[in-house]
Amino acid sequence: MKKIILLLFISLYLAAPAFAEVKIAATLPWIGSIAGEIGKDRIAVTTLIKPNQDPHFAEAKPSMILAARKADILMYNGLDLEIGYLPRIIESSNNPKIQPGKRGNLDCSQFIEPIEKPSSVDRSMGDVHPLGNPHYHFSPKNILKVAEGMAVVFSEIDPGNAAFYRSNLQMFRDRLKKKQRLWSALPLKGKRYIAYHKLFEYLGREYGFHIQAYIEPKPGIPPSAGHIEELLELLKKTRIDAILATTTAGKKEAESLTQKTGVRSVVLPQDVGATETAKDWFGMMDEVLKALQ
Repeated sequence: MKKIILLLFISLYLAAPAFAEVKIAATLPWIGSIAGEIGKDRIAVTTLIKPNQDPHFAEAKPSMILAARKADILMYNGLDLEIGYLPRIIESSNNPKIQPGKRGNLDCSQFIEPIEKPSSVDRSMGDVHPLGNPHYHFSPKNILKVAEGMAVVFSEIDPGNAAFYRSNLQMFRDRLKKKQRLWSALPLKGKRYIAYHKLFEYLGREYGFHIQAYIEPKPGIPPSAGHIEELLELLKKTRIDAILATTTAGKKEAESLTQKTGVRSVVLPQDVGATETAKDWFGMMDEVLKALQ
C-alpha cells in the first residue's frame, strides 16, 4: 500500500505544471497591470506605490525594500519619476539581481521616446524632469513598446515560458488594436483643456487635443491667488472644454474654477486602481478618454 501511495504521489508530482513564479516588484500600478497582461499566472507582482499616492512624493518604506529583496525583476517608470525613493530601495535590498545594469533592473522608459526634454534645468523652473515628461503611461503607442520590452525580459529570465509570454504579448497587441479603433473614433481632436499637472501631454499628441494652461504655475508648485486670477481671465476669453484634475491633485482648485466660470471640471484616474472603473490599464484609458469628450 505504501508503495502504491508513493507511486501515486510521484505520478501526480510529475504531471503538475513545472514552473516557478517570477517575482516582480513594480513601482507603479500601471506597470504591474501591463506585467500581468504579459506574465499572467507565471509571475507574482507586488506594487510598491498605491493607486492614489502621488509618485512624486513617495518615500521608501521597509515593505518596499522587502519586496525588492525578494524580486527577480524590479520594474520602474524611469525618467527620474522615482528618484526620491528608488535608489534607496535598490541599495537597501541587497539583491544582486536588481542592481543597475543587471537583467532584473528594468527601467520601462528605455523602450519609449520621451517628450518635453528641457535643454537645461534649474530650480526656478519648478519640479521639471530633466530626462523628459515621465507620464508616458497615457500613451498607447508607448505602452505597446513597454509591453514588448517586458515580454523580452520575461523570456530571458524565464526561457522555459518564452512562448507563453510571446503569445500573451500578441493577445495584448490584438486587444490594444481593437481599443485604439474605438478610442480614435472619440471626438477629441481640437479640444482644449486646462490641467492641474503635466500628465496628459502624450495623450494629447496622439489624440489631437491641447492643454492650454496649467493650474500649477510651474510643475510641483501650488497655484497662487494671482495665477488663479490669470486662469479665470483665460477661461473668460478662450473656449475651454474642461478643467482636468486627478484623484490625487487639483480637485479643489478645479471645482473652484468651475463654480466661478461654469466650465466643467473632470476628475480623472492618474493610475490603474485610482477609481473603481480603472481596474487595469485598459480600464484606466477607457475612463480617461471617455471623460474627455
